Amino acid sequence: MRISPLLTWYFGRHVLFSILAILVLLVGLIFIGDLIELLRRASTRPDATIGIVIQMALARIPFMTEKVLPFGVLFGSMYSFWKLTGNQELVVTRAAGVSAWQFLLPPLLCAFLLGTIQITALNPLSSILLQKYEKLDSRYLKGVSSVMNLSSSGLWLRQGTQNGQAVIYARSIHSQQENRIDLRNVTVFRFENLDDFTSRIDAARAVLAPGLWHFYDAWSFTPGQKSTFSKDLELPTNLTVRKIQDSFASPDTMSFWDLKPFINLLEHAGFNARRHLIHFNSLLSRPLLLCAMVLIAAAFCLKFSRRRRVSLVIGGGVTTGFLLYFFTDVASALGVSGGLPPTLAAWAPAGISALLGISTLLHLEDG
Repeated sequence: MRISPLLTWYFGRHVLFSILAILVLLVGLIFIGDLIELLRRASTRPDATIGIVIQMALARIPFMTEKVLPFGVLFGSMYSFWKLTGNQELVVTRAAGVSAWQFLLPPLLCAFLLGTIQITALNPLSSILLQKYEKLDSRYLKGVSSVMNLSSSGLWLRQGTQNGQAVIYARSIHSQQENRIDLRNVTVFRFENLDDFTSRIDAARAVLAPGLWHFYDAWSFTPGQKSTFSKDLELPTNLTVRKIQDSFASPDTMSFWDLKPFINLLEHAGFNARRHLIHFNSLLSRPLLLCAMVLIAAAFCLKFSRRRRVSLVIGGGVTTGFLLYFFTDVASALGVSGGLPPTLAAWAPAGISALLGISTLLHLEDG
């Protein structure tokens, strides 16, 4: 028997509203906790007013919505299926000849739509607001000692010095090792009090060693003085290769539409792009993951709710959610470390969750 359009609309709307309600509840709880933590951090910072703190907490809402969306879909779907089964609506639908796969189609379409909206709209908004949050966090709560920017024209670094800061520009990266990076065609601008220019260094080559920059074949220019040449000029630094890597724009602060070009730029420059590649593929897999959450929720509620206690169903759903979160973190860590290919590390949680949900439903249902 074919499911009627009216029934399709009813099931889809019921599940969608339940998902949105649970999602609002989860995001609201996280917002309150985040606001309390920011207030604690700002208590010792006179410049961080209550308005700044609220602005920071609000800026993180889209990012946190992205993080909890799979759990919102899982718990919202469980609640919806529980209500539909408790009201005997699904029982009547099944008795009319509609299979489980037919009445699951509207919720699956809703989940797929939510995943698509996250990729195309929510993620770009989240990345913009998260950048704003990090700027406010750096300005009012933390402060930043070094910043890096990679562009198609070269590499820009900024580090703190004893009396100010130094801005380092390299046209190309010759090689990179675990504790060493070799740059070519390097220019250094040194400033005191952040905006008073004091000197400039032009070098054919610069090597970052622990605690020191080594500039080879370097010319030093100081206003009002004669330029000097050095075969090996040293500049103290607190930068390390690891800090430089970590100073790249976090994948979370980059829009889905900007990730692929930035990954290509990283790889062309010789840097490791695994983190960004995993994040890009994780976003691509999000519609499949949300559909898998609907299938798992159905597996817990469609049969179990009629013959088992509520606590078992809720406990099973919560356990599944945390296992998924743990497995996603493990797969991501293995991908970043090179233990798994980035594509496999990103798609494995969604794929395995979908297979788990389908196999469980095939075992429980005859439809």
